[in-house]
Amino acid sequence: MRVPAWLSGLGDDIRRARRQMAATPWFTAIAVGTIGLGIGANTAIYSVVDAVLLEPLPYHQPDRLVVVLQRGASPVSPANLTEWRAAATSYEGLAAAELWATTLTGVDEPERIAAVRVTSDLFPLLGVRPALGRLFGPEDEAADQAVILSDRLWRRRFGADPAIVGRTIQLNGHAMRVAGVMGPEFRFPPFWATSAELWAPFPLAARASSRSESIRVFGRLKPAVSLERARSEMATITRRLEAESPGTNAGIEVTPLTERVVGKVRPALLLLSGAVGFVLLIACANVAHLLMARAATRRREVAVRAALGASRARLARQLLVESGLLAALGGLLGLGLAEAAVRALAVVGPGSIPRLGLVRLDGSVLAFTAVLAMLTGLIFGVTPALAGSKVDLTTALRSTGARGATGDARQGRWRDGLVGSQFALAVVLLIGAGLAIRSFVARLSIDAGFEPAGVTTMVVSVAGARVGEAERRADFYRELLAGVGRLPGVESASMINHLPLAGDAWNQSYQVEGQPPAEPGQEPRAAYRVVMPDYFATVRLPLVAGRDFGPDDAQDRPGVIIVNQWLAERAWPGRDPIGQRISLDDATRQPHWLTVVGVVANAVRSDWTAGAAAEIYLPFLQSPHYRTSPSPAFAYQTMVIRTPGEPAATAAAVRRLIAQSDRDVPISEVQTLTDVVARANAEPRFYLFLLATFAGLAVTLAAVGIYGVMSYTVAQRTREIGIRMTLGADRRRILGLVVGRGAVVALAGAAVGVVAAIGLSGFMRTLLYGVTPTDPVTFAVVPVLLALVATLATLAPAVRAARIDPGTAVRSGDEPAG
Repeated sequence: MRVPAWLSGLGDDIRRARRQMAATPWFTAIAVGTIGLGIGANTAIYSVVDAVLLEPLPYHQPDRLVVVLQRGASPVSPANLTEWRAAATSYEGLAAAELWATTLTGVDEPERIAAVRVTSDLFPLLGVRPALGRLFGPEDEAADQAVILSDRLWRRRFGADPAIVGRTIQLNGHAMRVAGVMGPEFRFPPFWATSAELWAPFPLAARASSRSESIRVFGRLKPAVSLERARSEMATITRRLEAESPGTNAGIEVTPLTERVVGKVRPALLLLSGAVGFVLLIACANVAHLLMARAATRRREVAVRAALGASRARLARQLLVESGLLAALGGLLGLGLAEAAVRALAVVGPGSIPRLGLVRLDGSVLAFTAVLAMLTGLIFGVTPALAGSKVDLTTALRSTGARGATGDARQGRWRDGLVGSQFALAVVLLIGAGLAIRSFVARLSIDAGFEPAGVTTMVVSVAGARVGEAERRADFYRELLAGVGRLPGVESASMINHLPLAGDAWNQSYQVEGQPPAEPGQEPRAAYRVVMPDYFATVRLPLVAGRDFGPDDAQDRPGVIIVNQWLAERAWPGRDPIGQRISLDDATRQPHWLTVVGVVANAVRSDWTAGAAAEIYLPFLQSPHYRTSPSPAFAYQTMVIRTPGEPAATAAAVRRLIAQSDRDVPISEVQTLTDVVARANAEPRFYLFLLATFAGLAVTLAAVGIYGVMSYTVAQRTREIGIRMTLGADRRRILGLVVGRGAVVALAGAAVGVVAAIGLSGFMRTLLYGVTPTDPVTFAVVPVLLALVATLATLAPAVRAARIDPGTAVRSGDEPAG
């Protein structure tokens, strides 16, 4: 078979390239290392983007799945689902899920299990099947005796027993039969309650008319129905229902499930992808400069080959083959670096980034790396190959490379252009990192309202336990707190239903006495907290007026309430809030008035940067749901303990105290309040770390680039510099000449970078807090910083030029080393 002309001699080119690389090991190592860093960083970030954004959700035709929620995020009521099922025609089905927490007992160590209740049609709607057993049927919703386990729970608590299907387990003191076990890859829900390890039937028939907003609705669009049509139909339905029953169907949105899962993190990941792409371009510019410098030292070799009959295309191919081999080795190194980076990201990455634990170097990532390596080889190899293959035979063969030669002016412009582009890209990255740093500092300056240091927290659940019975629950909590307060080192202890930033975010409508009732659906709402005495003292949330709850605020005493400053200032502007009254009943009921006995400082709630909003606190002993309800939603409290002790030791001591009353009461989610606050800022900290790392790489590579160009220029212009000094130029002028040229190149690149950063900074808008995308401080500091970097990078070559001996330089005819 005839070999194509363009392939003829390719083997010789590869062998020659290998010999050339072996003959210059330092050059090869620097080039491969530079490209490996760029490719490795890009591969690692692409693997994250692939797993989080590109990989489809593990359900049947996930692009047809939607969620129907209030304002795209908040739960709706079972009555909503009942009404929508009856009226909507755009869906193959509408199903629901509700957060649930249950206690596994009857085993060596009781455990609180994160769980979800689902309608029986939800799993078929998703198109999933269990690895063992069966799914729920309609009969299970009525019986409420079946559960499905996650693979994690099955392996952790039941030893992966294949005979688990049909076995009875104890949950909240009730016997439940295991219907099935899901596969290890199954995660549901994918955007909320992501730690769920157990699923139980949701009794929709029994709660079909309930207006309690506690469920998330999932739907599958019919094949011929577009998202726009489904949204239009749902808008029509909810407008009608809202008109009939105000406040029941306001703000309903239909959102693609994939968008609900990854929409929040998409801007940040795309920004990081662009940033790491800039790093690779800077690396390519560095290697291109190295190749151009080496090509200058090989002009005589190339000229000899051209004289022996090698065409320019053949010479260019030889140089491209060398670039390709460097890129291939860089790609292999990059894969190794990416593997290490991916492992690190899985460990240090925040749990709020969906599917981060599934990131791996799979086939698509390997293909991406291979393509990236080929493109990289072309990017940094084409210009040096074209420049290096163009020779003037007469000049090149006659020349001995005297130091008086100034080199090819065109190549000099290319080198300056490469360095300028490096600084432009570095400016963009450094400005992005600067904005992220300024934003993160602004986040850290937010006053949490409380003092998290020294507070250990844990969830205590009495669901299904003897001490959880209505007549025993309050005494159990009080005795437990008294016992914890006597532990060595404990300053104070209390309880709250939902820990700020870490627990559920419940909201409650309220009415202020003496003010006209709001229209249905327009009632003011406040974060709803139930606390035991001393909660404010334990977390050091200041009381700014009035008093704390005490043991006398019991169920047989007048109802009391504590509000935060934000609510007090808006409900009673210019008036003393102490003694004022609030009702938490809706407009259909006779108001039950609660007297304000205290005002506390504003505190962060579920979102660190959301700002202050209304918050109310009720005493546990006056909250009948928390005192007596058998529902798991009310059968737990979060204990807060101010102590210098280690959380693990504190938790062990609390476990021993609980075991004295009831061994079936588990504690879970042991953590410090400091850790809770840190997790609230974990995602922006993660993005900041990566962006700052990429910016640091960019600045380093840009500095290396300008150092290399100036060193090469000094070597090329040695004879010229000697002549200048012979004619009277002093060392200071020579120093300024070299530094000045480097500064001009760097500043030109920085100017272009500032303009580009102004145009691109808007993409960071959603990631910033407390700083504008065109923050003048950042845009002023970054160019100054890079000017300093450029000056330092050119200083060593400039000093070397200033120390040249004029006589030796003028007489020398040696070829520069380049």
